[in-house]
Amino acid sequence: MKSRKKLLCLAVAASLVMGAAFTGCTVTNNEEDVKQTVAVVNISKTDAFKTEFAGYESAVTDKVFLKRDMMTAYYNGYYQYVQMGQSYAQVFETIKDSLVSNAVTTQYATVYMLKAKGDGALAEYLALATEAERYEYLLDDEAVAKAKYNLSVTLNSVLDSAERNIIEDTDSDDEYSGSETRSTPTGIDSTVDEYVPEGYGVYTGYEGYLLEDMQTAVDNKDYEPLDGSTKVTRQKAYASFLHSLKSNYLLTAEDTQTTKIWELSYVQESYVSQLQSEVISAFQDEVEKAQEGKINKVEGNVYSYIQEQYDSLLKVQKADYNSASSFESAMGTLSSSKFVLYSPKTEDDTEYDEDAESHGKFGYVYNILLPFSRAQEAQLSVLQSYRDNDIYTESQYFYERNKLMKNIQTTDQRSAWFNGSTDYSFRVSEYEEESGKTLGYYGKGDGRDYLFFKNNVTDTEHKQYEALERYDGRYSYNGTVKKNTDGSYTLIPKKLTIDDMLDEFSAYINYVLTGEPDGDKVQTHIKNGYYQTRNFTKTGGDTDKEIDYSLLVYATGEVKLGENKGRADMFYATTDRYKVMSAVNELQYAYTTDTGVLSQYIGYTVSAYDTNYIKEFEYAAQAAVKLGEGNFAVCAGDYGWHLIYVTETFDTAGGDVYNPSFTEARVTTEGTFENRFYNWIKDSHLANEVTLKTNTVLKEYNTEKAVTVYTDAYKDLSGLN
Repeated sequence: MKSRKKLLCLAVAASLVMGAAFTGCTVTNNEEDVKQTVAVVNISKTDAFKTEFAGYESAVTDKVFLKRDMMTAYYNGYYQYVQMGQSYAQVFETIKDSLVSNAVTTQYATVYMLKAKGDGALAEYLALATEAERYEYLLDDEAVAKAKYNLSVTLNSVLDSAERNIIEDTDSDDEYSGSETRSTPTGIDSTVDEYVPEGYGVYTGYEGYLLEDMQTAVDNKDYEPLDGSTKVTRQKAYASFLHSLKSNYLLTAEDTQTTKIWELSYVQESYVSQLQSEVISAFQDEVEKAQEGKINKVEGNVYSYIQEQYDSLLKVQKADYNSASSFESAMGTLSSSKFVLYSPKTEDDTEYDEDAESHGKFGYVYNILLPFSRAQEAQLSVLQSYRDNDIYTESQYFYERNKLMKNIQTTDQRSAWFNGSTDYSFRVSEYEEESGKTLGYYGKGDGRDYLFFKNNVTDTEHKQYEALERYDGRYSYNGTVKKNTDGSYTLIPKKLTIDDMLDEFSAYINYVLTGEPDGDKVQTHIKNGYYQTRNFTKTGGDTDKEIDYSLLVYATGEVKLGENKGRADMFYATTDRYKVMSAVNELQYAYTTDTGVLSQYIGYTVSAYDTNYIKEFEYAAQAAVKLGEGNFAVCAGDYGWHLIYVTETFDTAGGDVYNPSFTEARVTTEGTFENRFYNWIKDSHLANEVTLKTNTVLKEYNTEKAVTVYTDAYKDLSGLN
């Protein structure tokens, strides 16, 4: 992924390089002024400390915050609150409270971890010369490596931001600045929490900080230099970084070796901050471990605590979901942390009857909308006026509309992923040549060579980057692509009729399930003579009003999902059900012009009763839902063709919809319902325990005995004068 936007990084230098500033506020801002003390924190002075940590007083020294620290925090991101309308007084009070709270928590976590190490630890800790060494003593090797890696990533991002400006200024051709937009899947470039590469460093362009000094990382593309980057442009970027530090009094007299970035006092202070975060994280892990025994309690091969939580939530939902409307509302809130465990018995639990007012099931559907062209929309508007003025009957209107439907041609809608503010595309052949790896994907034989979201898609083992949820990622751009000299792309998408779209739909699902586009996993039934139908009314009904919406269904079909198609396994990545859902969701991103569905968890909610959808869509969706997961239908509508795929259904017979088995095998298998429910309970309950413990610490230790604030030192920043 190649971002065309300036990066916002959680380091003061990033904001300085990019020009964040105090606007509308007069600040003295000289070197002596920014050294004023605004707060001092030392929790060893509290009564609570003397009770809990007697004998460890020497482990805590005064944490002194300077006015410069408040300015640093402002540059780190708090300036955005001013831009959103908060006053400087509000923002700097928030900064002060945040600095103090963080110091209290850090000091508590430090002593907590030190005490946990046992006898002799205090003496060893105090014998260490620097603050960084002391924090490293409290942590394991993985945590220390993570702190160094996180800071290195941030520093490289800061330097990239400065270097990008330099490259753009010296480039004779203006770089393309994209403006197209289209929704993207969540989780792009999301990394595995535990991932820390070997050999990763900071690239400044100076000896000891060159690309060859971080060769392992460069080989693995953990750091990828900017296009046009040279040793000279990187050194200029580093000079800009140093200038920003100096201008804001973040370089000290001790900073004599300025070409050695890790020896800068600002960077060392930033490293200490990273270590402090890791110490707090380690402390929180200890708090969580004390609770995990309860959560992981197993009785009779069943996770009894998780079963209790499930039973409790199921009982609540049985009481709350006592009607179709309340159940529909619950369905609308479905997410990875909001489960629907119970469906109520409703009036219609009979077999499907196409003449019935309702179809007997609730469900979710994906919707790939193939729209009319602008010219066709104009023609459709005329037809609608004829219908509305009784020149055409409803049947005549549908017949004429179908003539337009036949000529609808859709195209791949992902041009914004090339020509938007961020270029998400990558050429697969180039990746394969550079990496020496082969990446299987759909469309290769047709000369289609571009995929998207390189980091997530090419990391097939997901050692560094997470897999994108409900998104397969192997459907190449359907058209020809030419990259221009200014960084933009010229795209010629292939045009598809509804029959072409169904062929593409079937071929990609077959590919995802079997590795080959040809196969029998998808069965499609197209209605012969569909376009010749003239009478769309029900037999024996009122010929002007009672429409038979089944006649507006162009095609139906089913994907053979195999044995593992149950609800409890719908997110289990190895099942056909999950693979097909991921493939269809990707096709939505590629083709649908109904972008609202892209923000839905597993699609639109479909009621068993009346809906707010157009009647053609309502009928087709309900009929497909009645037949179950894996079924699909194509219907006509005033917006174009709707290709509707069923992802989930709920019977109206009522009852527990999962009937889970919280055995070790199910709970520990990623993607099963039991695993997802367990992780939700674990994460939410442990987070609550951490929050409760942190709040207790702040209540007992963030007191006047521990904290002294000097308001006069920063009143010019906050506008209190």
